[in-house]
Amino acid sequence: MSPRLETERLILRTTQREDFDMWADLMGDEVSARFIGGKQPRAAAWRGFLTMAGAWQIQGFAMFTVIEKATGRPVGRLGPWQPEGWPGTEVGWGIAREFWGKGYATEGAAAAIDWAFDNLGWTEVIHCIDPENIPSQQVARKLGSRLLGSTVLPPPFENLPVQKWGQTREEWRARR
Repeated sequence: MSPRLETERLILRTTQREDFDMWADLMGDEVSARFIGGKQPRAAAWRGFLTMAGAWQIQGFAMFTVIEKATGRPVGRLGPWQPEGWPGTEVGWGIAREFWGKGYATEGAAAAIDWAFDNLGWTEVIHCIDPENIPSQQVARKLGSRLLGSTVLPPPFENLPVQKWGQTREEWRARR
């Protein structure tokens, strides 16, 4: 069963083959990819894309492809994420630069957090954010998350500066 979530302006669905061009464009843009692994050539983006698709198959969850309802265009990825060695149960986001400033990350992440708490049994949600990524910190705040401190990601990202933002399921539900 493939989950499909809908918000006022977005559809969130599992990774599909036709999403790869959006993924490659997102990861190929130096600005968009800066805080989500860095700019990647298409072949490296393909491997990351398949990792997300594989996480759906093996774990039963991963980031959703974000579709703009008005146009039917994929605009990014967001949702639950917890690879081996990750510092917690994360809902993260990566939206293509041309769609920044529309509130899609906040809108989609809120739906993904609801889904993770309701369907995955998570008791907390975190967001791993580079200290220089002010827009993502703003999204985290809009979601009701707070800065929990610094954290370390697993290799090969262990040397990147990362802050952990988050909240408990009870805190989330009290705000909703």
